[in-house]
Amino acid sequence: MILESNVALAAYNTFHIAACAHQLIRIASDSDVQQLLANTVLRTQKKFILGGGSNIVIQGDIEALVLKMEIKGIQLLAETDKHWIIESGAGEAWHDLVTWTVQHGYAGLENMALIPGTVGAAPVQNIGAYGLELQDRFWELDAVNLSTGETSTMNAAQCEFAYRDSIFKKNAGKDSKQWLITKVRMALPKAWKPIMGYADIEKKLHAHCTQNGIESANYLPTALQIYEWVCDIRRHKLPDPAVIGNAGSFFKNPVVSAAQCHAILQREPHAVHYKLDDGNYKLAAGWLIDACGWKGKNIGQAAVYDKQALVLVNLGGASGEDVMCLSKAIQTSVLERFGVCLEPEPVLV
Repeated sequence: MILESNVALAAYNTFHIAACAHQLIRIASDSDVQQLLANTVLRTQKKFILGGGSNIVIQGDIEALVLKMEIKGIQLLAETDKHWIIESGAGEAWHDLVTWTVQHGYAGLENMALIPGTVGAAPVQNIGAYGLELQDRFWELDAVNLSTGETSTMNAAQCEFAYRDSIFKKNAGKDSKQWLITKVRMALPKAWKPIMGYADIEKKLHAHCTQNGIESANYLPTALQIYEWVCDIRRHKLPDPAVIGNAGSFFKNPVVSAAQCHAILQREPHAVHYKLDDGNYKLAAGWLIDACGWKGKNIGQAAVYDKQALVLVNLGGASGEDVMCLSKAIQTSVLERFGVCLEPEPVLV
């Protein structure tokens, strides 16, 4: 267990917001967790868990004890009649896990390629992309209650997954219910089928088939092909956090009733929408923001990305206050024009 003081956090959050952690501990093994819990002084301190910093907006120096998750390792742990069980340390980069599975012939995560962040943070947010969510492939995880020291293995029901939500996100900031995720296990289907249906992926499929003289209606891409297509799509649509600071998609796609969706379509017939199984509709938050004229606009050094309105970026030196001022201005515009409340995805620190 390594304890550091006055650690600059700009390199540890993908928005690259300048801030400082008064104390930071690197958790690289289960023994580090046990050492932390055995220390009577550190155990009682308020704690903040930091993974890849890809889904947070830091609004100032962090006085809580920062636990930087760095547990590594990926392996095929077991198999059932229907699934391959893949285990990953919580400190692995999520994209590295997706890449490892595809390279080793275990299909099922390819639609979620290039999502930033760590494996341990993925269940917190119930990450998802292109028709797939983490909960669709989740098996179980190991976590430690930082208040009691209790270690638990939790299944999907216990994680209480919802759209970009989980029990871990609900309990963020509640010391008595704060869990440190150490390992995550995914169940990848042996009877795998590609998940298509999104326009960007369909375009890639059509282009591939046209180029190779294949009838697209009868063609099923491989997991590797979908992985490569998703990576290419995301690289063209989304800014690289290493180049320009951002936290990926900043707002959740709002869910509205059928009546509300139809009312919006009467005024805005081109509004992007998707019907859900329960009869409600999911609206594309990026389209709503773009329709309000925010693409490319800025407040201070925080701006709306000029290629994708769902992404807020750091033009250089943006503060957490800049980002939140921009976020609130966008929310006000969308609410006034469409009557829809946008909810931010990142956690405010």
